[in-house]
Amino acid sequence: MSRVVNIAGYKFVELSDIEILREEILIQCQENDLKGSILLSKNGINFFLAGSQKSIDSFLSFMEEDPRFHNIPIKYSYTDYQPFRRMLVKKKKEIISLGLEEIEPSKFTGPHISPGEFKQMLDDGSDIVVLDTRNVYETRIGRFTGALDLKIPTFRHFPDAVKNLPDQLKSKTVVMYCTGGIRCEKASVVMLNSGFQDVRQLEGGILAYLEEHGDAHWEGDCFVFDQRVALDPTLSESKIQVCFNCREPLSEEEQLSEKYVLGETCPYCFDGQF
Repeated sequence: MSRVVNIAGYKFVELSDIEILREEILIQCQENDLKGSILLSKNGINFFLAGSQKSIDSFLSFMEEDPRFHNIPIKYSYTDYQPFRRMLVKKKKEIISLGLEEIEPSKFTGPHISPGEFKQMLDDGSDIVVLDTRNVYETRIGRFTGALDLKIPTFRHFPDAVKNLPDQLKSKTVVMYCTGGIRCEKASVVMLNSGFQDVRQLEGGILAYLEEHGDAHWEGDCFVFDQRVALDPTLSESKIQVCFNCREPLSEEEQLSEKYVLGETCPYCFDGQF
């Protein structure tokens, strides 16, 4: 099979015709033999797709025909196999679940900084708080050096975790990040509403940073939500595997554990704690 193009993108925008959009987009994806998932809500679109270059180009041209989807930033990566099993287009209450309907990034969100600006801050040793907004199983396999890890099980726990942060951080410059940027759009609003004065979000997330700057200030791999499991700093598939039983990502060292039995258990579920 020739090289498969993987794309990810999102946009917060008001959508009132979700059912019609769903059918039109699904037909377009099926006709182009694309696989992956697309989430639609009244507040926007979020998609992860894979297929041939021609199919991806056709899909993006189709999307550009709708003014609401103009200029969606697209993140690319490549594999020698199809990382998705099927094609799904779903209607959801939120394209990224937080549980706070009053937060609408299409109307207000925190300011962005580019990967280059973020790297310069890190190079200079700037007095900033680097905040990881991802789930604990993601941060465990990779994060920016010195980043604050909230150790949340899901993004819906983010607002409560913010409430428990020390008040002295509210006057600091906070630079937050996630995989591709979408969680930070909402997370930045949560923090600003909670009294944090200077909250910035990494534009394009980890994936955009790694594409531009590799492993500078980055440790480990980046978890992704498809069969690749995780990408290394070159955006190539890493050797991280997922436990069949509890779905925890496993490092190479953890895969050597006597508690890791392929298709059965791993160090996280061997003793029944999962």
